[in-house]
Amino acid sequence: MPESFTFPLSEFYLHAKLPLPGIEAIPGAAVPEPFKSLLVHSKDMTPTLEAFHQSRIHLEIIKSDHRGSFYFREVILRLDHDEKPVEFGANKVFLGAFPEEAQELILLEQVPLGTILRDCGIKHKTEAKHFLRIQPDALIQKALEIETPVVLYGRKAVISDLHGHPLSEIVEILPPAVT
Repeated sequence: MPESFTFPLSEFYLHAKLPLPGIEAIPGAAVPEPFKSLLVHSKDMTPTLEAFHQSRIHLEIIKSDHRGSFYFREVILRLDHDEKPVEFGANKVFLGAFPEEAQELILLEQVPLGTILRDCGIKHKTEAKHFLRIQPDALIQKALEIETPVVLYGRKAVISDLHGHPLSEIVEILPPAVT
């Protein structure tokens, strides 16, 4: 049975006993610019956002949970130069599918997964499975430093090795002020 388009974000909300915010799957063609250029592609988000913002990005962990060979984390990606949040995300990582060096970096909780994939030379493919329109709740507003709720856009993506084995499932949500 395929996973929901909100998983693994839905997993964090379930554990926190919070209702999931309004999230609907929409066609890629319905995603407005500049979000369409940032979301509707088969590339990793970290390098895409670094190129767009012309800044390196680092990770801030909101919550993480290590369950056997799976590692879940709810994160904010922030620009190195001014700490501005450029993505809120929830990630399920299949730790056993990564080489030991990458596993250690993932568990250190300091570097975005896209950077680890690049720096460790891990051959992979990223597939955007769903594009999302989100009515943010207080948690997402706080993470993205939004004062007034506005419609946000994101995607559910799966990162796999070249044999099609999953490395990660991720929901990625962008802030409204993409500049």
